[in-house]
Amino acid sequence: MPTALKISRMTIAEKLRTMEELWDELCRQAGDSLAAPAWHGEVLKQREESLRDGKDKPVEWETAKKRIRKAVS
Repeated sequence: MPTALKISRMTIAEKLRTMEELWDELCRQAGDSLAAPAWHGEVLKQREESLRDGKDKPVEWETAKKRIRKAVS
């Protein structure tokens, strides 16, 4: 079924809004079938422990974005 949307003609804001609406609809329809895998919970637990133990420290979002962009460019 072809889509009636002309994605190439949409603004970035329209595309982002559409993606958000699609994601929300997928979450409503799929419910628990879109649950994160168990290993995600393990990674989060390890990161919380590292923060609590002082092995890691929080970084401002702008700083993190700069580091990520530098790492992938």
